[in-house]
Parts: sequence; C-alpha cells; structure tokens
Amino acid sequence: QVQLVESGGGLVQPGGSLRLSCAASGRNPGIYIMSWYRQAPGEQRELVANTSSKSTHIADSVKGRFTVSVSKNLIKNTVTLEMDNLKPEDTAKYYCHARHPNLPAMESWGQGVQVTVSS
Repeated sequence: QVQLVESGGGLVQPGGSLRLSCAASGRNPGIYIMSWYRQAPGEQRELVANTSSKSTHIADSVKGRFTVSVSKNLIKNTVTLEMDNLKPEDTAKYYCHARHPNLPAMESWGQGVQVTVSS
C-alpha cells in the first residue's frame, strides 16, 4: 500500500481557483490509479477525477473547470487537481484515493481537505 499526504484547499470566492495536491509514497506508487473524491455534508462521496497510466477521467459535473495531472518519480507519485471557476456547489471535503490496478484490496485514502466556496 501507499501513504497519501494531501495539501491545498481552503476558502475561495465563487469564480476563484484552488489547487489540491496528493503525494503518494511507498512501494511502487507510480502504478496506482490515483483519484480525487469529494463529499458534501449529507451527501454521498462522489468521484471527481482519476488518472492512471492509461487514461484520465473527469466527472461531468466539473468537466471544463477541473483538470487532473500526475507527476511521477521512483519514490513518489503526486496527483494535482486544478479547480477553476469554482461554484458554491463545489464546497465539500476532498479526498485523495489510491488503488492498485490489479489488487483492488490494496487501496489507501487520504485524510481529506476542505474546500469552501463562498462569498
């Protein structure tokens, strides 16, 4: 498994931008499928974006506003979520997730970072 350290988040006005980063370290972090989820109070956790060596997926609710990128080296895999034109409905706790592509039981969650969009 890998260990995840998240950074970023905070309070921003509608229309503003934020960047979230998640660094995965441990054994072979570069092979993991990296994802960002979010969960608003009273709502289910939903997938925002994920990326692997083969593809990148962005949820329809944020497509055109959010982008995801990944930077890899031998010891660390960092996935960044760039969020532009933020809306109040983007307010949620955002979680980083890593999953081994061939061993579904090998997964890790970050502690989550709060994103609040409000004027």
